[in-house]
Amino acid sequence: MNTAEQILTGARVVTPGGVAQPGWVRVSGGTIAAVGDGAVGDRAGAERAVPRGPAIELSGSWLVPGFVDIHCHGGGGGSFTSLDPDQTQAAVGHHRAHGTTTMLASLVSAPIPELVKQITALTELTAEGLLAGVHLEGPFLSHARCGAHAPEALRAPERDDVRQLLEAGRGAVRMVTLAPELPGAQEAVRQLVDGGAIAAVGHTDADADQVLAAVDAGATVATHLFNGMRPLHHREPGPVGALLDDGRVDVELICDLVHLHPTIARIAATHAGADRTILVTDAISATGAGDGTYELGALPVTVVDGEPRLADGSLAGSTLTMDAAFRNLVRDCGLSVPAAVAATSTNPARRLGLTEVGEIRPGAAADLVVLDDDLVVQGVMRRGRWLADPR
Repeated sequence: MNTAEQILTGARVVTPGGVAQPGWVRVSGGTIAAVGDGAVGDRAGAERAVPRGPAIELSGSWLVPGFVDIHCHGGGGGSFTSLDPDQTQAAVGHHRAHGTTTMLASLVSAPIPELVKQITALTELTAEGLLAGVHLEGPFLSHARCGAHAPEALRAPERDDVRQLLEAGRGAVRMVTLAPELPGAQEAVRQLVDGGAIAAVGHTDADADQVLAAVDAGATVATHLFNGMRPLHHREPGPVGALLDDGRVDVELICDLVHLHPTIARIAATHAGADRTILVTDAISATGAGDGTYELGALPVTVVDGEPRLADGSLAGSTLTMDAAFRNLVRDCGLSVPAAVAATSTNPARRLGLTEVGEIRPGAAADLVVLDDDLVVQGVMRRGRWLADPR
């Protein structure tokens, strides 16, 4: 049921100020109108201005803000590289059902003209509100750490190439991942930031000094920390150590327990802290579509037991959804539910500069996820409308 005004009550509500146990949220239209603690109808709650009227009872549940995924290539059988709006709709719909109410569409490395076509198509869907923008994972990446990117598509960043990509997006290109050791990388970081995009460091064989030079130039995100990077070494911290230890950088973690061992995810999230950790899916079209053969850009990918890999055995994205990442961070990595909320909602929204999402507070968009005690999705609300109704 979708109504103009709804009162959600009885859940453990995770707010910027803490957890209301129990708490309530009043939704009016597509906006959160009020938030408080107490249960609708209880005597103590009346003293806390708990609203009266019909309520949706969520006792035993968690109520958290809608998830924000800044690194996702597709899902539900759909790929963001396809130029087919139906595939984009399928991908967004699949992830929304798992609680992701805001997302960037990530593109893999390709020739500049092909990327321009893909960006143009996704920019139209961004203007319609389906997407929050576009993330370019390449083509300015290291051959030595290319992962699931076609080597022939990789190139050093040139000013005109960066300009074409930004202009194609008309403001929709929100983040670009690049390797800081490439010729022209520092200039490209500055150009991206000046153009309103986030510069991210990833798929890199750089040493720590090269990474820090990129951060000094304005890079603020580590693309899937550890994966696609020179590994941490006790005499040369490389990109992992430099990015994890720099307070100016938010670190993406793929918390599917395949890309990262739970101990590594816990160490990284603990060191980065609650304000700098961002969970991402890096999901591909196979997400929710079962095992089989798929494509990621120009490369064939085989999915077995939910793990997508290239012919050489390298991981090629994931089949992760944000609700599973949230659950893994709490259940397997030992972090708290509020820390998981920060990593899946608040921090990515802040990094994108989206002030209307990422938190449960008055005035924010009514993007909400109902989780049961096992942190399994029971309901998803986007802009005040139930996509999956918890009743």
